[in-house]
Amino acid sequence: MPTPEFIVKMREKIGNDPLWLPGVKAVVIHEDRVLLVRRADNGKWTLPAGILEPGEEPAVAAVREVFEETAVHCAITRLVGVATTDEALYPNGDRAQYLDIILAGEYLGGQATVNDDENLEVGWFALGQLPVLPPKHSRAIAWALEPKETGHFITGPADRT
Repeated sequence: MPTPEFIVKMREKIGNDPLWLPGVKAVVIHEDRVLLVRRADNGKWTLPAGILEPGEEPAVAAVREVFEETAVHCAITRLVGVATTDEALYPNGDRAQYLDIILAGEYLGGQATVNDDENLEVGWFALGQLPVLPPKHSRAIAWALEPKETGHFITGPADRT
C-alpha cells in the first residue's frame, strides 16, 4: 500500500523532518509458527506492522495491516505491550518514529502470500527457527509468548532493550 494520503499531505508541509506517528505490530502465531514479512525497502524480516489511519482503532489497524501485507485473516486477542520504535529513515529521506502498539493475533484463515508492494516475501516460521529480526520485533514475539496476564510497558531507560 502506498504512503497514506494524510502523511503525504503532512510531508508537503514539513518535508523529510521526523514525524511521530501511532503504529501497530501484529504477532500472529499459528501452530507454533509466527507470521513474518520481508520488507521491500530494507530486505529485513519483520512482523506485519503499519500506521494507524486518523481515528482508526489499533486492533482494526492491525487486522487491516496483516491482511494487506499477507492475505491472512486474523483476530486480535490481546494487547501485548506499548513501546516506541527506533527512528526509521526511509529510502526517500523521510524520517519517522512510532508509538508501537504491539498486539497478539489469532489466525482465522487465508494463505500467507505477498499481498502488497511493501514486501518481498511472506512466511510462517517455527518459533525456534526464526530468521534474523530487528531486536524490537524479536522482543514483541517474546512478549506475546508470555502469559496472557502480562503486559509490557516501557517505564524507564533500563527497559529500552
